[in-house]
Amino acid sequence: MSTTKWALDPTHSEINFKIKHMMISNVTGSFTNFNVTAETDGDNFANSKVSFTTEWNAATEAGGLLVGEDLKVQAEIQLVKQA
Repeated sequence: MSTTKWALDPTHSEINFKIKHMMISNVTGSFTNFNVTAETDGDNFANSKVSFTTEWNAATEAGGLLVGEDLKVQAEIQLVKQA
């Protein structure tokens, strides 16, 4: 089967995160500059290769708070088949 390449559809994609701050409150933020690509066997994602890259400024994108390295990321992305 031939390899199919997929690219991010930025209009229908977002990546947000939530960090527990001092065990009192949650700070939320989002990645504004990111990219996702994938390669699959046809339309089968079972053995796909996915690449995710982002630029992140912890203080700016978390509302001015400096955060540690541990955070939960929730991604909602849509990929489109490349011609």
